[in-house]
Amino acid sequence: MSQPEYAGETKVGKTGLRRVCLMGLGWTCILLGVIGVVLPLLPTTPFLLVALWAFSHSSKRFHDWLYTHKYLGPMVQDWNRYRIIPVKAKVLAISMMSASLAFVAYKGVLPLWGLALIGLSLLCVAIFILRCPSHHPKP
Repeated sequence: MSQPEYAGETKVGKTGLRRVCLMGLGWTCILLGVIGVVLPLLPTTPFLLVALWAFSHSSKRFHDWLYTHKYLGPMVQDWNRYRIIPVKAKVLAISMMSASLAFVAYKGVLPLWGLALIGLSLLCVAIFILRCPSHHPKP
């Protein structure tokens, strides 16, 4: 296996229960990410990024495996190298945030200032998402 090309270093060094928990988190996120490939409402890349992080702290072997994986690797590599968020993911994320805010507003369980705070937070996240590129840079 060749060395993966990535900007971050793995920080493996955890032992015992913490390492087991991080590996469990990594594999759970991979499972959710793979399910997200099939289900349109479950995002894939964020789960893979969390898995990559968890493996970077628990297992260099699994970190490198995920980063260089034939099907899953390109998603995390695109984020790591170019901060790419595909258009489909952007639309889904902003739609879900808008629907969540509308639902909370409809239920009326929060005071207006709480609703405004949530709306402002979601707006900041939406701006971040929209500012990320959707495609590879042109050579």
